Amino acid sequence: MKTKHVVDLADLSHEELLDIIRLANDIRLHPADYSDTCRGKILATLFYEPSTRTQMSFKTAMLRLGGSIIGFDNPQNSSVSKGESLKDTITVVGGYADIIAIRHPLEGTAAAAAMYSASPVINAGDGGHLHPTQTLTDVVTLYNEMGGLENLTIGLCGDLKNGRTVHSLIKTMSTFKGNRFVLISTPELTVPQYIKDIINSSDCGYVEVPSLSEAMPMLDVLYMTRIQRERFASEEEYRRQNGVFVLDKEKLRGAKKTMRILHPLPRVDEIDVEVDYDERAKYFIQTVYGMYGRMALMIRMLESGNRRTAARVMPTHPIRCCNPKCITASEKYLPAVFREAGGDMLLCRYCDGRTLV
Repeated sequence: MKTKHVVDLADLSHEELLDIIRLANDIRLHPADYSDTCRGKILATLFYEPSTRTQMSFKTAMLRLGGSIIGFDNPQNSSVSKGESLKDTITVVGGYADIIAIRHPLEGTAAAAAMYSASPVINAGDGGHLHPTQTLTDVVTLYNEMGGLENLTIGLCGDLKNGRTVHSLIKTMSTFKGNRFVLISTPELTVPQYIKDIINSSDCGYVEVPSLSEAMPMLDVLYMTRIQRERFASEEEYRRQNGVFVLDKEKLRGAKKTMRILHPLPRVDEIDVEVDYDERAKYFIQTVYGMYGRMALMIRMLESGNRRTAARVMPTHPIRCCNPKCITASEKYLPAVFREAGGDMLLCRYCDGRTLV
């Protein structure tokens, strides 16, 4: 692999991504052939917010490859509770582990961690921003269940504003030919503008639909998401959005027989339990595909043996990111780094937040 870190699945070329998918499938079919592949290697899982599937999937993946695990699943059980900076935590752990998976509630954290780590960093979710290994899970599932990654009409339903899994999936699938997106949400929870800009700059298109029933007949894939209580400022705001979109057997009557239903999980009440028994429901097998995808990703990242001893020193911009959820809002030592977005607009290189000059 040419890239050292995977902060965004866009860090991988199409060739690298397809190679990882093929490797994941070979591991799935011949697991014994890979049981010692990571013998002597150490994965650090640094989880600053709760996780079940992602954390356990990474741990299981490394154990099945013969490696070992260190880390924490609660920052209160680490020196973070004493006020240790992200930079110091990553610098130390990067000296212990061969590869790091990090999840954090603030956007852009994985990009910041990659600046200071001597070991490869994998973004396991940064706030409402990105979740590349969930997208790897999704594309391994789609590749196997749909026969490829092109010419698909993909419906995404629920919290599209805060859903990092949605953002990552759209970014990746918009790079494949002929895909089309159907965005199903309330006006308040539609995808951020930067994601719409990505679709508009690709060969793909999108429509926004307010009704799940209306969207159903046109879909090859339905990607359901929960309304994320933890991303709302108040319980009242959350309750106004929760329960608007619920998938049940009645709505499925209008769907194609070949449609596949995915969900990043956890599920709350957005998919009725009776849907679990429909042959189109693939969200549980999706978690298994994800474990093999993470196994393949770690193998390829560790193969390079690419380590360094010093952090990059980057020039800082006089303007700071205006996104209050960006990691730069709390870790003040981080250099402000932007890319041009046209006119007077800058895009933060950590969180993709828009800031006016």
